[in-house]
Amino acid sequence: MPLIALEDVHKRFGQNEVLKGVTLRVDAGEVIAIIGKSGSGKSTMLRCINGLETPDGGAIMVADAQVADDELRLRALRLKVGMVFQQFNLFPHLSVGRNVMLSPMVTRKVPREQAESTARRMLDRVGLLHKFDAWPDQLSGGQQQRVAIARALAMEPMALLCDEITSALDPELVAEVLAVVRELAADGMTLLMVTHEMRFAREVCDRVVFMHQGRIHESGAPEALFNAPRTTELRQFLGL
Repeated sequence: MPLIALEDVHKRFGQNEVLKGVTLRVDAGEVIAIIGKSGSGKSTMLRCINGLETPDGGAIMVADAQVADDELRLRALRLKVGMVFQQFNLFPHLSVGRNVMLSPMVTRKVPREQAESTARRMLDRVGLLHKFDAWPDQLSGGQQQRVAIARALAMEPMALLCDEITSALDPELVAEVLAVVRELAADGMTLLMVTHEMRFAREVCDRVVFMHQGRIHESGAPEALFNAPRTTELRQFLGL
């Protein structure tokens, strides 16, 4: 059984149909890069998986549970699927440690001592344990994004969705964030990444999904997609 399954998913905003029948299976431990032009539906697909958007048609299953607009089910879903956004969205009035501790304490009612222990462990995992008591505005953009990853990991999700997590960063900071994601992939974390980092997709991901005009246009192993794209649209996207 796949960990995540999308079946003929449609999503529209007004008259604009952004997803036009997306079907995708994601196995536990699989690392998938989602590529495509702006407006092709990549981010909307992730937001539907996480319950941030409600599909207009089709079905999404996460670990045998169907994604629905029922509030209790959505809350349960977000305990299973973490999401990291392009913008870090850290609370400026909370220390780094408190930013990571907050969600487990509020949503899972984890005791403070346990939340702090988990936060320290996750910050150590992203190389920022020494910043536990620092404030977000004392960190670089790359460090803030690594804290955002630690915050998502503190919920101990079954899968992590990453939506262009390096696109707001200066080029010299991209590598430090991708290094963390490489380690997560090596540790067996299930990852879906909307990304423009083609080298990363080629080297780290098990599969690349190319979206075009609201559909999955091509999907396969990185070597196959990058070295022998089957469609004109993918060749144009890759600049070949």
